[in-house]
Amino acid sequence: MRTFTRQEKFKILFSFPVIIAALGYFVDIYDLLLFGIVRIPSLNDMNMDADKVGTMIINYQMMGLVLGGIIWGIYGDKKGRLSVLFGSILVYSLANIACGFLPQIPFGDKAIIYAWLRFIAGVGLAGELGAGITLVSETLPKELRAIGTSIVAGFGVLGAVVAQFTVELAGSWTTAYIIGGALGLALLVLRISVAESNIFKSVKENATVKRGNFFSFFTNKTLFLKYMRCILIGVPIWYCIGILVFMANQFAPEMGITSINPGKAIMWTYIATSVSDFSSGWFSHVLASRKKAILYMLLFTFLGVALLLFSGKKSENMYYFYCAWIGFGAGFWAMFVTVAAEQFGTNLRSTATTSVPNMVRGSVPVMLIGFDYLKQTHSVINSAAIIGMIAFSLGIYATLTIKETHNREMDFVE
Repeated sequence: MRTFTRQEKFKILFSFPVIIAALGYFVDIYDLLLFGIVRIPSLNDMNMDADKVGTMIINYQMMGLVLGGIIWGIYGDKKGRLSVLFGSILVYSLANIACGFLPQIPFGDKAIIYAWLRFIAGVGLAGELGAGITLVSETLPKELRAIGTSIVAGFGVLGAVVAQFTVELAGSWTTAYIIGGALGLALLVLRISVAESNIFKSVKENATVKRGNFFSFFTNKTLFLKYMRCILIGVPIWYCIGILVFMANQFAPEMGITSINPGKAIMWTYIATSVSDFSSGWFSHVLASRKKAILYMLLFTFLGVALLLFSGKKSENMYYFYCAWIGFGAGFWAMFVTVAAEQFGTNLRSTATTSVPNMVRGSVPVMLIGFDYLKQTHSVINSAAIIGMIAFSLGIYATLTIKETHNREMDFVE
């Protein structure tokens, strides 16, 4: 195994591709979670049902993420990782600026317009993380890959914290949307000087290698099983975010709590996630195993969910405490996306790495449908527990059965 001096490590881990990917993911998370933070005030301002319309809009955004994950993933393998980094940020930045001017739109059903704008934003947001992690994974040496991608994710998830503070300080959800869009456009300028991955360049020059074939994940059994395992590993993370955090206000009545602010729940979750994302790469490095690191963090998260739902003491601050617990456990997001990048060859790497996290995000509408259905005959707490048991069971099984990729070379094709 190659060794590095402290100076060499610093130079590699804070190279331009890592910094740009981290800033990109920061803006991505800011914009991705902003609707969850302003859902109630924005819909109340426009006289809409915060729960019913809010769920519809979240579903539109998540479907946009699924579609965008496929589109940008294929595009990244065919045209290059940088093409995705430029195109995706432009789409979601403009969509977020448009959301900021939604109250001034004089025509149409604002609920439908809001939903479609979040759908378009979702399409754009889908490309950011996958392209960034793919580029960093192919640029950094294998010994520092996990730490590098953890820096990207650890800094990036702070975007959720900044989004919450922006809403509070700006005093207006429309201003927060416009600021998010402006940040994206500013970052677009910085990306001009980023270089394409040499590994991708060498594969692109080989005309015999077929690149970006999304359907190969469903026509080849080996690829299909790898792809599904990658997705299932991440589902528990978005169960926690999509149900326990985004819908935090729905748990308040049954827990005997006066109110729970979803924006604060998101903020505390992502403060802890940021700390965990920074440390998860080091944790994997010490264990010399991606699988062990993810498994231990999954089990830690599961314990936090169980305590949140069924522990005796309930208060608003206690709910935020458990959100932070869950957020810390769910800090293997970067690791999970890195595993997806390491599982697949260069000709399918962007397609897999970009679509996998968005397929996970796209599981939220399915889980919400199940959650709403179960609430008809079960309590909110028990409904969430049933969905959680399914999500964690699948995630743990996938983690145990997926191939270990620690220290894997990235220069190969499918």
